[in-house]
Amino acid sequence: MSSNFTQQVFTTKGLAERKKQLFVPVFAFLVLLLSLMPERTVVGQQVPQEQQAADVAGDWTVYSKGGDGKTATQYITIKQTGNTITGHFKGPNQSGSLKGTINVRHIVFQTDTREVLTFRGTVDGNTMEGTFGIRGVHGTWNARRPD
Repeated sequence: MSSNFTQQVFTTKGLAERKKQLFVPVFAFLVLLLSLMPERTVVGQQVPQEQQAADVAGDWTVYSKGGDGKTATQYITIKQTGNTITGHFKGPNQSGSLKGTINVRHIVFQTDTREVLTFRGTVDGNTMEGTFGIRGVHGTWNARRPD
């Protein structure tokens, strides 16, 4: 029985010693293998360049058509500072200030009038188009700025 115990201890010690002997050559081989691999450049994500907001400053004529089929012509004057717009709205039945934002080509603005109108749309040079809403009624609109 003692010879089995001695054999197990010797074998376990021998195995531990053999692991130590193999560690250095295996480690050296892995280092060599890694050094032979083609170099890879790690590139972090680049911060996307912020796109500039479309220029919407100026006088615009707005043509709208409500969900009930009625058409109207309004006039807006827009002042722009970066992505913020302010200005004046004049319609057939009310007038007042307006405020909103422009994000690249997407525009959103509201009138500060008795019946608040909310306009949403896209800008393409001297034209804009989109949808509007007033008291839950929606319609379409397009606008033109003189060249």
